[in-house]
Amino acid sequence: MKRSIALIVAILFALTVGIAFAEQAQQPAAPEKAAPAEKKAPATKYLSVKGEVTAVDPAANSITIKSKKQEVQLTVTDKTKVMIGKEKKSLADVKVGDAAVAKYKKEKDKNVATSINVTPKKAEAAPAPAPAKPAEPAKK
Repeated sequence: MKRSIALIVAILFALTVGIAFAEQAQQPAAPEKAAPAEKKAPATKYLSVKGEVTAVDPAANSITIKSKKQEVQLTVTDKTKVMIGKEKKSLADVKVGDAAVAKYKKEKDKNVATSINVTPKKAEAAPAPAPAKPAEPAKK
């Protein structure tokens, strides 16, 4: 009797272990080393320049802004947002002498503008008109 119980336990143990190995064999083997993650493109670094507009060329889609430290020539694309005050405008509306703040990114050898915010230069105040002369009394 003891032998038959031991035999049954041994058979059950063998079946259990056999089933466990069979399940393990069906699962795909995990790769030993994960493939190296593809290198992501470096994050785009945005730069900015604040200064005076020194040149505008709508035909060439370029604008040059001179700050205290540097002069930056920017390429303007269809995606560039040009704002004059609170109104969306085009590059042709920007004038030399306007104050501007531009955000841009470097693409190869170009500085591509993403946004340009312009403050138009104030028109020089016209000289005050000369005070009117008091009317002379009419002579009789």
